[in-house]
Amino acid sequence: MSTLTDFEVAVRAAGRGLALFRLPAGGRVPARGWHEEATTDPAALVQLLADGANAGVGCRASRVVALDLDVHEADGPARNGIETLRTQLDIRGLTDWPETFTVMTPHQGLHLYFRVPANCTIGSISGGRSPLGPGIDVRGPGRRRGGYLVGPGSVVGGLPYLIARDVPVAPLPGWITALLTRQEG
Repeated sequence: MSTLTDFEVAVRAAGRGLALFRLPAGGRVPARGWHEEATTDPAALVQLLADGANAGVGCRASRVVALDLDVHEADGPARNGIETLRTQLDIRGLTDWPETFTVMTPHQGLHLYFRVPANCTIGSISGGRSPLGPGIDVRGPGRRRGGYLVGPGSVVGGLPYLIARDVPVAPLPGWITALLTRQEG
């Protein structure tokens, strides 16, 4: 169990290059204009995250694609994003799980962050339409504002988003890029 405060966790994420913005305390839906306040500046975060506010991660401002691996036990293995990613790795003969900055969600899912070039236009995909398979939503920089995720240090429904792997944000693997850009094509 981490002894870091929610704010320290947010600053640690910003130190990994993730641009954060304010979400309401306990909430996950941002106010209008959220994409304009996304920052990695710890001094600005003091103001943005005051009063127990949650943090969002702006994918465009961070230049990341994030894989949101949902775990829905009631829906069986077909909706388990962690198992779906393991299957994708097995298909490609890959034995190593992606070594990148990772956040555990309140229901034991994962957010895996990957760095992309500034001109990347991978959009956000959810609802079972992801070319990566069921249970994996994609949040990308998109063409204009990009997607976002609830960031580490946030608490929703009394449950925290925790840093599970505190390592640098790795480049998006080529095989994932190929699948996601084929979707765009």
